[in-house]
Amino acid sequence: MIELRNITYHVKDEAGEKDVLDDVSLTLGGRFVALTGPNGGGKSTLAKVIAGIIRPTSGKVFWNGEDITDLSVTERAKKGISYAFQQPVRFKGLTVKDLLSIAAGKNATVASACEYLSEVGLCARDYLDREVNASLSGGELKRIEIATILARGTKLSLFDEPEAGIDLWSFSNLISVFETMREKTRGDIVIISHQERILSVADEIIVLSGGKVQKQGARAEILPAILNSGATCKTLESKLEKAAQSGAARRDRA
Repeated sequence: MIELRNITYHVKDEAGEKDVLDDVSLTLGGRFVALTGPNGGGKSTLAKVIAGIIRPTSGKVFWNGEDITDLSVTERAKKGISYAFQQPVRFKGLTVKDLLSIAAGKNATVASACEYLSEVGLCARDYLDREVNASLSGGELKRIEIATILARGTKLSLFDEPEAGIDLWSFSNLISVFETMREKTRGDIVIISHQERILSVADEIIVLSGGKVQKQGARAEILPAILNSGATCKTLESKLEKAAQSGAARRDRA
């Protein structure tokens, strides 16, 4: 379980100074959490703070009660926290089987590698000896990345907009992969997304806007407030913006 206490991330650039994250405190302990909200609201920054990719300006990060604020991304990975970028990394000269072996921390047998790949809907015989390079499509890379997470057996898996850069068919299959992962994983999954189909299978939804948590709760409680049936991604983002503004206004009145 990840606990964030009073996390602030302050930046200064050509546009001036601002808090990308502003005194964020929350606990992530649900099986499948969707982190959503308007673009620029701080979602990716929050995930990178959890993973140890960036260090907060102030505040503390706890993992199962242990203060890991000063631990590096590598040290956090060893504790079972993984982070998947929007665009998976390609490794020229490294085969899919090699990558699965590195993730598992041991030489993956053909049988075990096939099991991981079949879990994400890939035919192992077609992929084991392929290089993890530009010959693979975005959807294939996303699935292989998820297979490496399964091989590692991570306790917390963070995905930053996994639907980015893949076609509709691949996205539809990716949803099925996450649903399977949700059912079989023994750890927690946090996915940053605007997509209705991802929000609709999450156990918990967190809305982040302006660097603050505007809403957090069970899907049945949060989703109706930000989404009408059949909403498109574009209208969903508009609804998220309005929902976040509404939440902020209620707090100000209180």
